[in-house]
Amino acid sequence: MVNRTKLRRIGGFEITNGLLMLAVCFMTLYPMWFVLVNSFNAAEYAVLGTVNWLPKAFSLDSYRVVFNNENMMHGFLITALRTIIGTVVHVLFTAIVAYGLSKTNLIGRKFYMKYALITMLFSGGLIPTFLLMTKLGLYNNFLVFIIPAMYSFFDMVIFISFFRTIPDSLEESAKVDGASDYGVLFRIVLPNSMAVIATIALFSAVYHWNDYYQGVIYIRSQELLPLQTMLYKIIAENSMSFMQQQAMAQFGARLPGNSIKFASMMVATVPILLFYPFIQRYLVKGVMIGAIKG
Repeated sequence: MVNRTKLRRIGGFEITNGLLMLAVCFMTLYPMWFVLVNSFNAAEYAVLGTVNWLPKAFSLDSYRVVFNNENMMHGFLITALRTIIGTVVHVLFTAIVAYGLSKTNLIGRKFYMKYALITMLFSGGLIPTFLLMTKLGLYNNFLVFIIPAMYSFFDMVIFISFFRTIPDSLEESAKVDGASDYGVLFRIVLPNSMAVIATIALFSAVYHWNDYYQGVIYIRSQELLPLQTMLYKIIAENSMSFMQQQAMAQFGARLPGNSIKFASMMVATVPILLFYPFIQRYLVKGVMIGAIKG
């Protein structure tokens, strides 16, 4: 009798938990589904602004307007370049710093770690940072997306925790064979750290792809604006007149601003979603090892 009662309680908990998780998944996925459906709606239905589970009339006009807009496509290119270059540089530079600080015999290691911790806890503020970037010649410069994001103390700690799991015997054998410290790092340590590299690369890539703030503050040239900054300006400033005029010239109809906004959102979101499945198998392992060993 007791066992049946326990089974009923467990069953009730599992059902309740399952329903709760379904509700959370629905609330998470529905906004994206709403944007996707309305981006494919024809103009006469999109202008109504109604909630639809499926497009009333399937149309690619909004996507044609987005892909035929030179500024949007150039912004997409800037964002892609920023994401690729920024991620590679960030992972490489942070790994080099973390490898040195992972060695307990490094002179001044405790001082470096405490000094680096300050950069994570405190910031100089917007105005001093803006003045610094201006003095360094990074204002309205593509490198403003790359150089300030080269290093992260949080990511360095994850690297250090992972590097300490690699047996010292591997490094010692490589040094016996005549390898330098850089040789050990690039030939032994990094090839055996793909899990944490994939984790840090995902964090960095998502940041670079989704960031619009740097473009708003430091970029004034239209040619250097990333896609997310353009999307921010479209939504915040409601600057859809030019793209709507373009739609009028192409299709002889004025597409509603919301339809073009939704299509722009999907173009900006889908690439980073497609990137995730390729490194998902490394992600959990890298985070868990960094958490356990940290």
